[in-house]
Amino acid sequence: MKSVYKASIVKALAEGAATKSEATLPEWNLDDLYPGMESAEFRKDFDASIPMAQEFEIRYKGNLQALLEEGGGKLAQAIRDYEALEETLGRIISYAGLLYAGNSADPVRAKFYGDVQERITTASSNLLFFGLELNRLEDDAISQAMENDAALAHYRPWLTDLRLDKPYQLDDKLEQLFLEKSATGRAAFNRLFDETMSNLRFQVDGEELAIEPTLNMLQHTDGDVRKSASDALIETFKGNLRLFTLITNTLAKDKQIGDTWRGFNDVADSRHLANRVEGPVVDALVNAVEDAFPRISHRYYKMKAKWLGMDVLNHWDRNAPLPDGPQRDIGWKEAQETVLTAYSGFAPEMADIASDFFEKRWIDAPVRPGKSPGAFAHPTVPSAHPYVLLNYQGKPRDVMTLAHELGHGVHQVLAGKQGALMASTPLTLAETASVFGEMLTFRSLLETADSAQERKALLAAKVEDMINTVVRQIAFYLFERKVHEERRNGELTSDQLGDIWMSVQASSLGPAVRMGPGYETFWTYIPHFIHSPFYVYAYAFGDCLVNSLYAVYQNSESGFQKKYFDMLRAGGTKHHSELLAPFGLDASDPAFWQKGLSVIENLIDEIEDLD
Repeated sequence: MKSVYKASIVKALAEGAATKSEATLPEWNLDDLYPGMESAEFRKDFDASIPMAQEFEIRYKGNLQALLEEGGGKLAQAIRDYEALEETLGRIISYAGLLYAGNSADPVRAKFYGDVQERITTASSNLLFFGLELNRLEDDAISQAMENDAALAHYRPWLTDLRLDKPYQLDDKLEQLFLEKSATGRAAFNRLFDETMSNLRFQVDGEELAIEPTLNMLQHTDGDVRKSASDALIETFKGNLRLFTLITNTLAKDKQIGDTWRGFNDVADSRHLANRVEGPVVDALVNAVEDAFPRISHRYYKMKAKWLGMDVLNHWDRNAPLPDGPQRDIGWKEAQETVLTAYSGFAPEMADIASDFFEKRWIDAPVRPGKSPGAFAHPTVPSAHPYVLLNYQGKPRDVMTLAHELGHGVHQVLAGKQGALMASTPLTLAETASVFGEMLTFRSLLETADSAQERKALLAAKVEDMINTVVRQIAFYLFERKVHEERRNGELTSDQLGDIWMSVQASSLGPAVRMGPGYETFWTYIPHFIHSPFYVYAYAFGDCLVNSLYAVYQNSESGFQKKYFDMLRAGGTKHHSELLAPFGLDASDPAFWQKGLSVIENLIDEIEDLD
């Protein structure tokens, strides 16, 4: 009877996800970018992209010094022309990328995406000279020109950022080769990972599921269902282990080659530069979180094992719901109202911006075969608007994911006014608005909890989210560091990768979590390792920062919202130190990180008091 019961649960979960997807959840409308792959609007921009880039190169290559000598206005016009091209190319690739994310298993979309990538790479090769040549202009001459011309001064933040790359810049031919080879190198292996992952199927008690609903079953109330999902994940991951090992080795070597040519010493230096954050600041964060492993994750999972009546948790029990917690599916409308109410309580403007995502179909929520797993907010281009992708399945964590991605979306809308060159925010601060949105939603729910039991469940869910955002992401960062450092000594086997994964997981999760056979394969499905090496510490950076920022908000009498929106509107025009200064925060101070971590510890204290 037990196996029949489990099979019926699995079938209900699979059918439930399909029903929600087809009947009630919104799918995005990409017409604001282009009305179709074969539309005249798309074809016009696509066909013109390379000729426009070639014309730009003919007009400006080798002439930037002369333009500067004529005055800042001429150089500013060149930058405006470059920005307009970046806007057009960004619109094209955003459209293709979102279509592909919606169903990467569709061969028509896959070919379309591949063709667009090649076209954009070709056009970009004609534009590559521009940043390189700008960086060869004398610092004093550029500074003087910006002092004398307001149009050029407008681009000061972008020019300043651009010049930070100067020490790692190669000659023009090598830069062009790196760019053009990326289509058959890193980008190709990224695409191979995406298409492989979206096509994987997991056999759970006779039902064939994609990765998202299978991972979602690890949060099921029934331990047998969680174990069945874990077993299915392990079986499929093992069946594809050689491929994921090859992809990981290839991309790590590709990064090593690039780092060596550019002169980066540490494996994460290029990410720190892209994030415009200093290595010692990241080291202070990582060290603070590592030191807190026993006080946060080890302590919490020991408590959770007791709640579940176990001596230790199995790895498939880590995200299990509390046994006495309220269990129900949360409908889409309720999720929408929950997040918008929380946002409105902080600032009506925040809720107004977020409402557009629902009302104008900027969200794609259903679980579908071939759809990218996980969730993201894509800024597209300033002349359009962001889009949000979810795989919504009605769990409390899905509501927090909605709050998270809408936080990104609000940030991207506000920062878009900076234009295509300066709207993008470094990853360390890009996670601030998203995590702040989560915190607002959590606090709103906590205030309305009508029983100690419900309050405990909410606190536990938040602590687990914070552990996943801080502890787990720093563990991911440590795993990546070890992998990339070891790859410099030669190719890594699947066993070596599994051993590194298990050692880092053991230190971060602690003795209250038993990692059973097969768990050593769970590194394979993390997309950040593939798409954005060392991205993951940005989550911990953002979470700890928001903990400190939220404490400032709670203690502020007035004016916080204005400063907060000013920070979001700044986009990529200011360093993190400038953006945090109005709040009295300094990420270079080691005590800053401890302050953020103490918030998590205090929540665990509160749960303990409720026991």
